[in-house]
Amino acid sequence: MEKQEVTLMKGNEAIAHAAVRCGVDGFFGYPITPQTEIIETLSLLKPWETTGMVVVQAESEVASINMVYGAAGAGKRVFTTSSSPGVALMQEGISYMAGAEVPGVIVNVQRGGPGLGTIQPSQSDYFQATRGGGNGDYNVIVLAPSSVQEMADFMDLAFTLAFRYRNPAMILSDGVIGQMMEKVVLPPMKPRRTEEEIKKECPWATMGRFGGRQPNVITSLELESEVMELRNIALQDKYRQIEEAEVRFETQQLDDAEYMIVAFGSAARIAEKGMKSARKRGMKVGLFRPITLWPFPKKQIAELAKGKKGILVVEINAGQMVQDVRLAINGKLPVEHFGRLGGIVPDPEEIVTALETKLVKE
Repeated sequence: MEKQEVTLMKGNEAIAHAAVRCGVDGFFGYPITPQTEIIETLSLLKPWETTGMVVVQAESEVASINMVYGAAGAGKRVFTTSSSPGVALMQEGISYMAGAEVPGVIVNVQRGGPGLGTIQPSQSDYFQATRGGGNGDYNVIVLAPSSVQEMADFMDLAFTLAFRYRNPAMILSDGVIGQMMEKVVLPPMKPRRTEEEIKKECPWATMGRFGGRQPNVITSLELESEVMELRNIALQDKYRQIEEAEVRFETQQLDDAEYMIVAFGSAARIAEKGMKSARKRGMKVGLFRPITLWPFPKKQIAELAKGKKGILVVEINAGQMVQDVRLAINGKLPVEHFGRLGGIVPDPEEIVTALETKLVKE
């Protein structure tokens, strides 16, 4: 067994190291702050000399996602990384992948917007990630890490889910998690799959007429409406399966709580500090952290909210996930929002003040 070593590194660096260790076949990306360390770290690691992993700096984000689409269509474990404006450019390709049922991983290290915005952290791409982002009725599996360790852990998990359901998966991080340094235990090295293993795992892949089989055709296009409707119905059935099987979340101190904070990613780290500070002041507060933003843990939030007096949703945006929480609660108790904009990261004491002014002192 490989010895587990604790290493100090940035979240972006952890993504790169984990990709090499998880047997990834290829990376296609383009530099943009605050995720460029991922590309730089892969270049320094030179995995093409050790595992054979391909690393390509494409000419644009549009090229990157289409390279992922093509390589993933051959059954390869490939991914791309970018930050908010770059991921916006990838939406057409992600929609194509979802429609053609091609697995692949996209990492978004979010920054503030709209437009070019700022290079500082934000969580304002929640709607884009959880509502598909591109055209058509589709969903992307979305994982929200809140630590450098989870940046490393979610790389293999994202590929596992993407290939299990033949669907794009996204790691929705932000500039806080991407740039912060923490101790991390990297995953053990595992080899890339052989061509025979890919053929067995991915019988749908476009790998040629091996074994006398007929060629596979991968496309999201269907000109007959009746056939296209059946394909859409099949996709919706798959999404319901994912919603039933793949919800992930974490809770803290909700057993005796009168109020619940709901937060994801870096906001959950800050909310945890706010929760502890509020408890020192006599407020019984607990924390619910969605790990999968899609599928969203709506049933679990609704169940754990029973008996509570109110919910504060903390996000680094103008209020996006709060809509999903309100839908889950369905008007049964007050749901308020607190957020900062433009790359401003909230302070734990601001969260305590929001609890007091929006919920506790009503």
